[in-house]
Amino acid sequence: MACFQGIFCYNTQKRMLSNSLLENAPGIGNGINFEMNLLTMEKKISCFVPAGEVADLKRTLEELMAQPLIETVMVLGDKPLGHLPGGVTLVEVPSLHSTRGVRAIAGLSQTPFTLVYTKTLPLRLGPFALERLLQVATDTGAGILYSDHYQVKQGKLAPLPVIDYQEGSLRDDFNFGSLLLFQTEALKEASSGMKDHFEFAGLYDLRLRISQKHLLFRIPEFLYTEEETDTRRSGEKMFDYVDPRNRAVQIEMEKACTTHLKAIGGFLKPSFKPVKFEQGSFPVEASVIIPVRNRVKTIEDAVRSVFIQKTSFPFNLIVIDNHSTDGTTELLKKLAAEDDRLIHLIPERNDLGIGGCWNEGVFHPQCGKFAVQLDSDDLYMDEEVVQRIVEAFYEQFCAMVVGAYQMVNFDLQEIPPGIIDHREWTPENGRNNALRINGLGAPRAFYTPVLRQVRVPNVSYGEDYALGLAISRHYQIGRIYEPLYFCRRWDDNTDASLDIVKMNDHNTYKDRIRTIELWARMAMNRK
Repeated sequence: MACFQGIFCYNTQKRMLSNSLLENAPGIGNGINFEMNLLTMEKKISCFVPAGEVADLKRTLEELMAQPLIETVMVLGDKPLGHLPGGVTLVEVPSLHSTRGVRAIAGLSQTPFTLVYTKTLPLRLGPFALERLLQVATDTGAGILYSDHYQVKQGKLAPLPVIDYQEGSLRDDFNFGSLLLFQTEALKEASSGMKDHFEFAGLYDLRLRISQKHLLFRIPEFLYTEEETDTRRSGEKMFDYVDPRNRAVQIEMEKACTTHLKAIGGFLKPSFKPVKFEQGSFPVEASVIIPVRNRVKTIEDAVRSVFIQKTSFPFNLIVIDNHSTDGTTELLKKLAAEDDRLIHLIPERNDLGIGGCWNEGVFHPQCGKFAVQLDSDDLYMDEEVVQRIVEAFYEQFCAMVVGAYQMVNFDLQEIPPGIIDHREWTPENGRNNALRINGLGAPRAFYTPVLRQVRVPNVSYGEDYALGLAISRHYQIGRIYEPLYFCRRWDDNTDASLDIVKMNDHNTYKDRIRTIELWARMAMNRK
């Protein structure tokens, strides 16, 4: 049994491998014969798993070593372990998410296919799961295959379908599940072009590079079972990418994505159309716009936080009441009677999402030169928010302004991760990095002539993200990094606790939005 620096190695044929493989492993020939007979296939897979608790690792190793298609199982780790199954030895190597880990995998895999398991908890394969993966690999020629699977969460087994990969699936947290099958030739080719040395973004960099030449294909079948330890609700997970504790990770991910965009012709240089603020005439300088449906518990707080605003210019508040049935309508009528700056609209249509309600407000004749967002759950932090936002337009010569906010519970007490300021947005690279992250921040404000030209998609999720991407293709987006409003998180938030079907719907839509925008940018660059 041979040992390599940073590798546990189990070889079902006891084949000796040399240290030189880590740096200079030969390829696997001029291509894979996709016509091979699967019934006679044996030991066509090299498998790599991360080190973890010995008991969990042992279960995974035993599961994999029992598979007739697997030739070699290797464990990447950086800490000494206790007793392991025979033939397994520990030497140190970085995480499989690092560039060194990826290069080690590419150097050591000497079979047509490479299987990577990314979790440390026990893996259980379904019946003939690997046979099915190889069958689809031969039929599609995909560079990476992944599948739906089952998940054990808090002791309960549940199906976990994932979604199809699109060209715009650029976010680094795209959920492939924990088991990925690589075409080894594609893996080696992609890893050979990796010039950056990432600690966290190595695996992300690898899949972006493979996607440039190969299909990433999902098998809509439940082929294995994994365990899940992150029991947080969807509304708690969604801010991980802006948590300051994850900043080093995000910097690497941005660099990998930017390199990828340059390679495929989707990168935009920091050159923007000028914004001419003299377009059209408007009754007021700014309008705060609030779409609302059934928010009787919070809408008054939101409205009164607008009423107290102090500005050097006239402004109004347009509330689009989307046929509320819980008393919101009656409350808004009362508030409108108190202050004539409140324009209470009830659309004639009954097929409007949040985006459609926004269009009702933006195209209303009383809409101001700047349209400023406020959600019906939230409220401005002080009486100078609208003034600061409008000043930012003129100071930064931008068509859209994005602020920062503070996360609070229903009683306005701060909750983790606290202030969300999206400092990953930079004037130089923000609109490129926007294709990787899952949101641009809030509150958002728009120069109304540009917003009327782009218009808001008539959906109730991702409409703001779609706007930000489309506007940033041509115009600079201004930023205010200090918090401007309190963002309430409570059980009635639309994304507080989503089931897997709704989460997949949301993620598929945002990936579609990214794909549309990516294609538009690539076409613009070609011109």
